[in-house]
Amino acid sequence: MDIKNPIESRVTFTLHRVEYVVAFALTIGLIIWHFNAIRWGPAIGLFLYIDLIGYIPGAIAFRRSKNGRIPKVYYVLYNTMHSLITCGVVAALWAWLVRPEWALLAIAFHVFGDRGVFGNFYKPFGLPFEPVANPQVARVSSLLEKRAAAAGLAPAPIDEMAPTAVVGTTT
Repeated sequence: MDIKNPIESRVTFTLHRVEYVVAFALTIGLIIWHFNAIRWGPAIGLFLYIDLIGYIPGAIAFRRSKNGRIPKVYYVLYNTMHSLITCGVVAALWAWLVRPEWALLAIAFHVFGDRGVFGNFYKPFGLPFEPVANPQVARVSSLLEKRAAAAGLAPAPIDEMAPTAVVGTTT
């Protein structure tokens, strides 16, 4: 994946997730280490606000939609609330206006878990709000794997495998 080719193959997508799993594990370690110093009420609120604003409204709209199409505002809300920039701003404001505290780890726990454990990154406008296999993505993934295999860079693709590549689109 690069600036001219915003596409992830199954391998690069997995490597991308592994980075977040490591960050998630470090966050869990800090939560365990500071378990007794965490104010759990604020921690739960800081964990939940991301999905209460950014995911649940879009998920409800998607499930209610007859054709799977929902307004772009739901994608924007999801992407904004799950952005590390937004999370950093929320954490900084909390530390400034409330106090710096270990409960803020809940924000990192949420986003790193979403990306590393569940593989949820930003939602592009061109794909359904909820994960649905896309044949075009499968074709691009297969093509990338075939070219890599032909160059001796990776094993040949297994046609029966579910597509896991992500095609970059403008969000």
